[in-house]
Amino acid sequence: MNCMICNAPLTASEYCPKCGSKVTAQKKAWALSNLYYNQGLEKAQVRDLSGAITCLKRSLKMNKLNIQARNLLGLVYFETGEVVAALSHWVISKNMMPADNPAVGYISQLQKDGNRLEEINNSIRKYNQCLEYCRNGNTDMASLQLKKVLSSNPKLIKGYHLLSLIYIHEEEYEKARRQLKAAARIDKNNTTTLRFLKEVEEQTGRRTNLEPRFGMREKERERKDGSLIYKSGNDIVIQPPEFREKTITNTLVNLVLGLVVGAAALWFLVVPAITQNVNETANQKVVEYSNQVATQSAELERLQEQMTASQESVDTAQSQIEAAKKQSAGYENLLKAWDEYRQGYFTNAANAIAEVDPAVLSVEGKSIYDTVMNQVGGTLKKQYRNQGIEYINAGNYDEAVQILEKAVNIGNQDRRSMYYLAQAYAGKGDVENALSWYQKVVDNYPGTQNALDAQDYIDQHAAQTAGDGGEETGETGQESDGDENTWDGTGY
Repeated sequence: MNCMICNAPLTASEYCPKCGSKVTAQKKAWALSNLYYNQGLEKAQVRDLSGAITCLKRSLKMNKLNIQARNLLGLVYFETGEVVAALSHWVISKNMMPADNPAVGYISQLQKDGNRLEEINNSIRKYNQCLEYCRNGNTDMASLQLKKVLSSNPKLIKGYHLLSLIYIHEEEYEKARRQLKAAARIDKNNTTTLRFLKEVEEQTGRRTNLEPRFGMREKERERKDGSLIYKSGNDIVIQPPEFREKTITNTLVNLVLGLVVGAAALWFLVVPAITQNVNETANQKVVEYSNQVATQSAELERLQEQMTASQESVDTAQSQIEAAKKQSAGYENLLKAWDEYRQGYFTNAANAIAEVDPAVLSVEGKSIYDTVMNQVGGTLKKQYRNQGIEYINAGNYDEAVQILEKAVNIGNQDRRSMYYLAQAYAGKGDVENALSWYQKVVDNYPGTQNALDAQDYIDQHAAQTAGDGGEETGETGQESDGDENTWDGTGY
């Protein structure tokens, strides 16, 4: 265990041997973290995944650096079908401890099977679409889609819950019971599963046995030896064939009579029956084909609506994936900036923090972002301003406006960034914004060279507007004052 302040190894003493800080609370918190981790491990081993998730979250709340708890939480999430949550914890674990970390192997193994990962992502997108179907009252489409989702991602417990809820709504309680039993095999103590099962039991009046049962079905075999077999009561009687003595004359007479009777039966019975059967078959085929055409037309319309809904679902899921990727990249760059900042490499920290969008960070991540930005904001502001000057010199005023607006918004507004932002607006022909920023320089920094140059531009524009024919002037890409850039917390 290392001190959270100076990162020095701790001893049995209540104080850090290096910085002298009292570490009693830290030791208690880390001990509780290990206790919750052990409880979560025990619950995971008996497939109490919900309980394991609760314990592991408490463990990380006590000690965010508990790599074992974070890796196990990712595994539990993966076992319940929550692949995105699992990857998030593994990525954080990998950035906290890049060497000898099992999370690196988990991520690598999951990324190797690209088809499987894509299949899981598709199942999540389809599940979200099913939620929309349910909200819109289209439970039939939702149940069909959920069956496909569970066939591709059979561990998605939320899918079983939603499908069972649809069955309960449609009063098909036995189907709901089967889905909930399947969910219980994954996570036996899931509170949602047990609550839905209780509702099914109350409606059906029959308890649900979640224990596995094994049994064998007996197969009946029939005797087939060519003899005539029939049943008399409960006894099976085998009757042998009969033999009679016949003469040739009787045989011939019987043969002729049989031929005559057969021909007559064929003419009077069989031929009309065949004709009638052919006609009935033809009529039946016509009716079947008409029904098939009508059914296919309705199915085509339904598929067209489903295709439109699926495209909307794909677009929504794609935007969610892009947001998740952006958030993951933001956390990676934030961790990199924090590491560089702790080592004293402020320039590297500024380069890393520039790639972070604070809008995608959590409250804790935003706190780390603000801490790093307060220390390296001056360096980053200077980089943005110099880059903006290069864009102005190159005549790329649109890029100059974008980068200089970032420089102005870091910390308090400084006169140089404001002055060059006004020049960039003037260069692209946006006179209104250029005058606004020049006026801010004049109002906030009177007496400086930048303010004097800004006032010259304002006066020349006023004269030109009045018809005096004045021209707009101003140096581009050069510092107005000769003093060095310094960060004093209030601008340059």
